[in-house]
Amino acid sequence: MEPKFMISEVFGTSWKYTKSQIWVLVGLFIGYFILSMIISIFGMPAQGSMVGKVIVYLISAAISSAFMLGYIKNLFQTMDGEEPQFSAYGQQSRKIVTYFIASLIMGIVVTIGTFLLIVPGIYLGIRLQFYAAYIVEEDCGIIESLQKSWNLTQGQVMPLFLLILAMIGIAIIGCILFFVGLFVAAPLIYMMQCYTFRKLNTISTEEVRQL
Repeated sequence: MEPKFMISEVFGTSWKYTKSQIWVLVGLFIGYFILSMIISIFGMPAQGSMVGKVIVYLISAAISSAFMLGYIKNLFQTMDGEEPQFSAYGQQSRKIVTYFIASLIMGIVVTIGTFLLIVPGIYLGIRLQFYAAYIVEEDCGIIESLQKSWNLTQGQVMPLFLLILAMIGIAIIGCILFFVGLFVAAPLIYMMQCYTFRKLNTISTEEVRQL
């Protein structure tokens, strides 16, 4: 099946969107990084026991889930020409459990696939990668978000794999630039994923309407 997107177009358009709100998007990512570090530091004494480790993990997972849901919403807001709103984090917080369980299921599936000669894990990761976007954009449930991601990526595995390689290249460049560049690379990478989701989802919707 022919690819439904061009990597160069995804990169160019995503960079345009990212650049339009670069300070906000980078600032939010840095803020999350600092918050995660603080939780890790203050949580170290509690990790001496199993209960403490579980509590610290759950707190970290909740904050991570809340951030990712809100950040993805911010990226979509940027794509729509809107100012990223901090209120998005509160609005999306009700989906934390859905996102957490969906992430857990995907992680288990991909891990099992990785043990099966690695390639199945990569394949499953590519097919299920847009579950979070569906949770944010269409308020989908746990299984529904994973199922829709699976359907959306049908026939697009190789183009998406090449896109992931491009994202990895961007991340490496960000690390080379004294690590600071990673704070710019990360928002760009997430924007590329969100833009690709929107593009594939729009094409898929149009194809269904034509049937």
